[in-house]
Amino acid sequence: MTQALYRKYRPKGWDTVIGQDHVVQTLTNSIKADRVGHAYLFAGPRGTGKTTVARLLAKAVNCLAEDPAHRPCNTCKNCEAVNENRFMDMIEIDAASNNGVDDVRDLREKINFSPSQGKYKVYVVDEVHMLSGGAFNALLKTLEEPPPHAIFVLATTEIHKIPATVLSRCQRHEFRRVPVDEIVVNLKHIVAAENLIADDEALTLIARQSAGGMRDAQSLLDQLSSTGTKITLALAQTVLGTATSKTVLDIISSVLDHQPAHGLETIHRALDSGADPRSLARQIVEYLRGLMLIQMGNIDQVEATREVKIQMESHAKSFNTSEVLRMMKIFNNAATDLRGGWQPSLSIELALAEAIENPTESPQIAVSSPLGSPRQTPPKPVSVARTESQLEGKSTSSPLGEAPVSDKPVINSGDIIKSWKHLAAALPKSQANLSALMNSVKMIDVQGKTLVLGLASDVLVSKIDKPDQVEAVQKLIKDNFGVDVSIRCIVTNARGKLPASVAQDGMVAAAIQHGGEIVDME
Repeated sequence: MTQALYRKYRPKGWDTVIGQDHVVQTLTNSIKADRVGHAYLFAGPRGTGKTTVARLLAKAVNCLAEDPAHRPCNTCKNCEAVNENRFMDMIEIDAASNNGVDDVRDLREKINFSPSQGKYKVYVVDEVHMLSGGAFNALLKTLEEPPPHAIFVLATTEIHKIPATVLSRCQRHEFRRVPVDEIVVNLKHIVAAENLIADDEALTLIARQSAGGMRDAQSLLDQLSSTGTKITLALAQTVLGTATSKTVLDIISSVLDHQPAHGLETIHRALDSGADPRSLARQIVEYLRGLMLIQMGNIDQVEATREVKIQMESHAKSFNTSEVLRMMKIFNNAATDLRGGWQPSLSIELALAEAIENPTESPQIAVSSPLGSPRQTPPKPVSVARTESQLEGKSTSSPLGEAPVSDKPVINSGDIIKSWKHLAAALPKSQANLSALMNSVKMIDVQGKTLVLGLASDVLVSKIDKPDQVEAVQKLIKDNFGVDVSIRCIVTNARGKLPASVAQDGMVAAAIQHGGEIVDME
């Protein structure tokens, strides 16, 4: 059977460990000084070398080389046994499947037996956070005072799940994500050794997709190499389900130009070509992060081709920093949204709609202040006049003279606002799309027997203002508050909600939606 690349090219010496110099230096110094601890905790993202370094430590403490600085030597019988997976004194335990108290008791009984081949018995417990509470308690005494011939190496990707009593008994080492450029160098070495043909851009894409995990990068390269053809950028994008750089550029341009139709068309074209919605959202976030770095004067930290960097610099000048940060949060939510339901593209569509409906504000006119420094002209407040006849006719017209005053609300809108997130979360998985739409509501008001929901765009209003969605919301209100309401969905401005008495299509509403605010009524 062909051996996987990540196993074939697993580091066999300290000098070949990539991206974890801080851990390697500490461990090698302890081996040279003969001050090896009895318990270590390796924590960090998957595929960053935790198990590999644990194997190197087991090999080094049992190496027969006379000079500690040369351990592991990879030539003695113990080193060769570890490399060939036949060293009996290195015991790897998967805590995910051996997570009970009985498993730990079995370990405690066997640990007292002396090593059969080497000087130390090294227990590597992978995914140790999966142990049960009882198992952790059973392990504490052994972990604190193990036999002199035993060394524990605990590995985890979720260190926050490890009890403090265990943390205090171990030497803790944090493994970091491997930088993209170091991953690319390693992939090029493997490509040359395996006589493969790969474009540099394809290797860079693989490195970025691995999110700092060397094992993931090598596995992706292994997957692409099995196609039997040259590994090109187009092939990598097709197999990995990522969109092209042009797709991301077009989506950002549609936000800048306020063209939702073009943006949605670009998204659907990418998804039809095999791109994953969440992967596309992550690519957009990565691009926006590049814009943020450029705006902050760190263009050297941006990892992109020269052509893409040119476009990035143009977009960085077109958006202000606060707008870039806002869009990053919007698309990051879409990238981490697991509620795809029957419509996987909904999250990224909602993100695009929200981003477009709050476009970059036009630069405000700068005027000179008395001190000679420029200042920004604030938006002019909207002053709304009330005539005597309007004041006298309160029963038939609103204070603003735009819409009739509603009857007394059947329920306090504040009660609905407090419960809104809970109501959305209580929906079953089959209604995940409605839950996402409810979380996009920006304004909630009650006018008589009508529940008014304000959303950021016409796109969102059209998605929620459907008979089945409306009936579901009405049922939620009925079940939780015991009142029957009708539903009215409107487009509200991003700065704040429209007052209940302001007509949706009136002049005051238009002024508010363009940045104005009511400060006085005459």
